[in-house]
Amino acid sequence: MTDSTNKPTTGFWVISVIALIWNLMGVMAYIGQAYMTDEALSALPEAEQALYENIPAWATAAFAIAVFGGALGSLLMLLKKKMASTIFTISMLGIIVQMIYNLFMSKATEVYGPGGMVMPIMVIIIGAFLVWYSKKATSNGWLS
Repeated sequence: MTDSTNKPTTGFWVISVIALIWNLMGVMAYIGQAYMTDEALSALPEAEQALYENIPAWATAAFAIAVFGGALGSLLMLLKKKMASTIFTISMLGIIVQMIYNLFMSKATEVYGPGGMVMPIMVIIIGAFLVWYSKKATSNGWLS
């Protein structure tokens, strides 16, 4: 086996860059939620205000673990480090905890309706894909 067989494909680089962009958008969403000003909160409809005001600290922590872990995992993939797989797994645990709250414990579905389920489902699917893909990249020898 030569070193050229362990060279990541173009698809690997595309997926890694898109993953980083996706997770940085998640970081921006977290910062926007965690540091929302009173003025921005008061501009929302009352039902949405109640959602934001009642988020427990553990759900906010899970959100932070999910997005910062995802961004770090993506950066590690771009650096071809197999630690990316572990970090994506931790991020996925954050996603699961966050989505348990968002989908089953909060009133988000009542406030946003069935369309509000699209983004949480996308987040779960993309998170699971990144865990799987980083493990595949490790087994292919692209990450070390």
